Amino acid sequence: MLIGYARVSTVDQRLDLQRAALSAAGCERIFEDQAGGACANRPGLALALDVLREGDVLVVWKLDRLGRSVAQLVDFVERLQGRGVQFRSLTDAIDTTTAAGRFFFHVMASLAQMERELIAERTRAGLEAARLRGRVGGRRRSMTPAKIEAARKLLAAGTAPREVAASLGVSVPTLYRWVPGGIGSTGGVT
Repeated sequence: MLIGYARVSTVDQRLDLQRAALSAAGCERIFEDQAGGACANRPGLALALDVLREGDVLVVWKLDRLGRSVAQLVDFVERLQGRGVQFRSLTDAIDTTTAAGRFFFHVMASLAQMERELIAERTRAGLEAARLRGRVGGRRRSMTPAKIEAARKLLAAGTAPREVAASLGVSVPTLYRWVPGGIGSTGGVT
């Protein structure tokens, strides 16, 4: 069975063109959404996915009706194929029910994989370059050596851990983490 999916981004746009193309392609049912491409909440797409069974074909008017990035589209279509569902995009000439369509899709998948790997390589190189310049990744530590020393002195003087944490601008668990074993049940240093 051919199941159609149509989407427009705004209320000003109309679904007529997509509906007509999907009907002409032989779609028995057409599901629709009115949501931006980045919007995760697409009830029409969710219903279409629920209806699709092994051997069915999900048909869209154009690839960008499903997602914004090649990687996102490739992942989506791979999940469909894992369920035994094929995919067809009318204006992009992609049809995974044919050998040529599967080939084109696999080329797209390979390009998306290469893009992910290049991004990962650039990220690793950037982190390494930052490390060589003396920069450390991650969040700035909330407890500096000066704060740790101040906390020890305040706790040794009998100040309650809650007051010490508040004066340093940290939580009590953070204080405990940075001054391990130094806080006794009375609030002082053990």
